[in-house]
Amino acid sequence: MVELIITEKPAAAKKIAEALSDGKPKKEAYQGVPFFRIEHNGKEILVGSAVGHLFGLAEKEKTKNFAYPIFDIEWLPTFSVNKDAAFTKKYFDTLKKLAKMADSFTVATDYDLEGEVIGLNIVRFICNRNDAKRMKFSTLTTPDLVKAYANLSPHLDWGQAEAGETRHYLDYYYGINISRALTSAIKKAGIFKILSTGRVQGPALKLIVDKEKEIQAFKPEPFWQIELNGAAKDADLNAWHEKDKFWKEDEAQKVMSNIKGCKEAMIASVERKQFKQLPPFPFDLTTLQTEAYRCLGISPKQTLSIAQELYTGGFISYPRTSSQQLPPAIGFAVILKALGKIKEYADLAKIVLKKKVLTPNNGKKTDPAHPAIYPTGIAPKKLEDRTAKIYDLITKRFLATFGDPATRETMTIKVDAKREIFVTSGTRTVEKEWHILYEPYVKVEELELPAVSQGEKIKVKKITLHQKETQPPKRFTQSSIIRELEKRNLGTKATRAEIVDTLYRRNYVTGESVTATVLGIQVIEVLEKHCAKIVDEELTRHFELEMEEIREGKKKKEGILREARDVLTEILADFKKKEKEVGEGLKKTLTETKALLTTLGPCMICKVGSLVLRKGRFGRFAACDKYPECKTTFSLPSNGLIEVSKNVCEHCTYPMIKIIRKAKRPQEVCINKLCPSKKIEIKFEEKPCPTCKEGTLKLRRSVYGAFIGCSRYPKCRHIEKLADKEKASDKVKKEAKS
Repeated sequence: MVELIITEKPAAAKKIAEALSDGKPKKEAYQGVPFFRIEHNGKEILVGSAVGHLFGLAEKEKTKNFAYPIFDIEWLPTFSVNKDAAFTKKYFDTLKKLAKMADSFTVATDYDLEGEVIGLNIVRFICNRNDAKRMKFSTLTTPDLVKAYANLSPHLDWGQAEAGETRHYLDYYYGINISRALTSAIKKAGIFKILSTGRVQGPALKLIVDKEKEIQAFKPEPFWQIELNGAAKDADLNAWHEKDKFWKEDEAQKVMSNIKGCKEAMIASVERKQFKQLPPFPFDLTTLQTEAYRCLGISPKQTLSIAQELYTGGFISYPRTSSQQLPPAIGFAVILKALGKIKEYADLAKIVLKKKVLTPNNGKKTDPAHPAIYPTGIAPKKLEDRTAKIYDLITKRFLATFGDPATRETMTIKVDAKREIFVTSGTRTVEKEWHILYEPYVKVEELELPAVSQGEKIKVKKITLHQKETQPPKRFTQSSIIRELEKRNLGTKATRAEIVDTLYRRNYVTGESVTATVLGIQVIEVLEKHCAKIVDEELTRHFELEMEEIREGKKKKEGILREARDVLTEILADFKKKEKEVGEGLKKTLTETKALLTTLGPCMICKVGSLVLRKGRFGRFAACDKYPECKTTFSLPSNGLIEVSKNVCEHCTYPMIKIIRKAKRPQEVCINKLCPSKKIEIKFEEKPCPTCKEGTLKLRRSVYGAFIGCSRYPKCRHIEKLADKEKASDKVKKEAKS
């Protein structure tokens, strides 16, 4: 008897093979795809892997001209429906070959909705079986994997599989039909542009647009505050009038008259209150994403990707969890002792291990599949900078959950100035406790006030009347919008970051503070006017709750999908009646948006046209829109995302562009290669190009400055950076000139 264990990714296959093998696993390959042959307790086992989803949904029969609605769909191999997924065919073929060699099958994909669907599809479409055994684990460590195999479930998790498959069907129904409806509408308006939205994406964008409209409609209201600046025991003491905000200026002026000429005030009261600050809860995915954004500036999508990488490496537990609870079964002491062997955490682990009872400060949120995120204790080696930061954050959060409550003290002082009372307060940490375990991620205000006593006189330096205005509501950040989606039960812990990222990629939102673009606002306005149910969060939330009931075995997939088809049929029938009107609205929106996204500013040469971003056979460039009358052009970098910047160069007044490259800070550069800020004077001896052997290496310039490149560009793209000595020589010459 031969068993086939099916994993989600190659790295997981390797971990499982190493964990279960009685000896050294035998690594083999088919079409370049590795698999493993092992023996476990005298039994022959093959361990093969997918590479994520090997199957995707597609129409059973292709329809033309963006016809809708479409409900007749089926699972097909991803390589047959998506050219970008061609690489998955060799994994498909390898699993098919292994399946023919096996008599029994075990699914060991990630234990969540997506993992269950991946496993289910492989079992029924590649292995030709109706069911399989199931391994359930939360870490890819040897003890957990051995335990998971020893406690195999005899069946797939059918509640999870049905819920996951339902989600895929619903997302496909909404995605293809609404996107086709929008595209068909704009096509009728005379232009072709594929527009798309989704079941959760629409309501998510509406939240951001509603916030933007709230900000735009906000009318500031004036108010006044009175500040007293004093000195007590050689220390500054600043207090504010106890009324805080005066909404009528005459009331504030009356107080100012009462205290006019006041040079001395008295401490009316001093109150100290101590309180215990509990340790933080263990990380669920959403909290990890928001904390990583707050502390490290790493986006939610990047955080999830990094956490997944750490999980696959065996360094942390499964990250796609909504649990804030750590069960004793994970072995607190074992993990802490292992962390104690890692130099960076040795002292912190010792502090925790001194406790008589190890009890984490668990939160209320739970997850039926996985515990909260925790480090396994396996020491990672040479992690990339951001990966190391995320690992450190997770590890210190784990340690901090076992800490004792910190003691903080709030001191409130009331100051009597001619019977007008001013108040100031400050909070300081008296006993750090868990703060020590979570540094440097503890963000608390530390403000210690002067040690004054009741009845004490203080010197009044000045009293100021401040005129202020109420501020509009704050925009969402990438982390707060994910929290908001979770609060409203829109999307899942694993999909929310991707939804937000999609809104950015489609130019519906922009900026670090999530700002709805003109395109985003107008798309929502058009949809709300003509087919409001598409962006109705109540409908989306309804289906989310239905899927949870499928998972719990309370409802069946067929009933939910039938309801979704009925709802969409009604929405789309109504939409078809308004296609032309919708198309005209979208056409106007897209035309205006394109101009905003591509116009750099007025042409500085002809003074009549505008410089716009273009793409040509040799790459991207900026050109005057009055061509051929004005032939002004500027070549632009071939790598990275280029965005229009509102700024102009302070050296030459030419437009600036923003260049966004993966894992790097956005960079603003001037489009003028001859800008004084890029001017260099160095001696450079031309020489043959080492790559093509035909061209000559010359000193060239780009928007970034000078570099050495082949004269046969773009046929030969050989480039070299300027040598340090040349840069140094240039710097000396510049300093001599100045």
